[in-house]
Amino acid sequence: MFTACVTFVLIIAGALVTSNDAGLSVPDWPTSFGSLYKIPHMVGGVRFEHTHRMIAEFVGLLTIIIAVWTWRTDKRRWMKALGIGALGTVIAQGVLGGLTVLFYLPPPISSAHAALGQTFFCIVVAIAIFTGRRWVEEVPQVESDNSHPTLVTQTLLSIFVLYMQLLLGALFRHHGLSWWPHVLNAVAVAFVLTWTAIRALSVYSRIDAVKVPAILLLTLLIAQLCLGFVAFLTRVAWGHDAVQPELPMVVSTVAHVAVGALLLATAVILAIQVWRHVPVAFEERIPGDARKPVAA
Repeated sequence: MFTACVTFVLIIAGALVTSNDAGLSVPDWPTSFGSLYKIPHMVGGVRFEHTHRMIAEFVGLLTIIIAVWTWRTDKRRWMKALGIGALGTVIAQGVLGGLTVLFYLPPPISSAHAALGQTFFCIVVAIAIFTGRRWVEEVPQVESDNSHPTLVTQTLLSIFVLYMQLLLGALFRHHGLSWWPHVLNAVAVAFVLTWTAIRALSVYSRIDAVKVPAILLLTLLIAQLCLGFVAFLTRVAWGHDAVQPELPMVVSTVAHVAVGALLLATAVILAIQVWRHVPVAFEERIPGDARKPVAA
């Protein structure tokens, strides 16, 4: 949980770098102004860029600890693999961050850096859930799902449209794409997430593990749509001729990125809990040509 919180702070720090156009304030990598350990003068964009690097290094250290600790103590093979996967993801994220500097902020690499950062955040949140006392000790309350599409399918679709929105937003922020695909896809995101959350609440509200993230998903969706509108006004409608990023532009954009990360992580949590508590039902043929639903 601590690593997930620090990773969220790292996402905010990265958004501050992009929103303040500070991506090349430290012009070299993996060193900072030629040094691996000296802290440069924290002035101008350097304070955003170098702070982002220091938080990233701390997250990398925490991830190494998690990977080793999980490998040594957790008996679940898939958890060991998840810990190693988190370590591989954070290493890849660091390399992408360095490449954005070495190649002078190319939009594809910068956007991949942003998207992989939020992917890592979701992985760490999942590890926090899987190692929690409730997940390990609790006997899950189960209700089978024989509808079409299943709620599991809807939650996975929610993650997909959110991830597409993340990529489109990253490409827009890094000047690789216009704003309109991001805005257009927001309509699909709003529809899919509302559909998923309302169905989860209307059918499976008795299961707290499903109800709570579904309510949070709707709440964050409303907040994100409002922040997206404000960010559009400050950055596109009013601030397109600004010589440098202005405070309203920075605050609205950073808040939009932060809530977007929480929204994606919440969708992942909902998908995990639905997978656990609402298994897909299937029909099994029995003697006499009768059919009955059986929980998968």
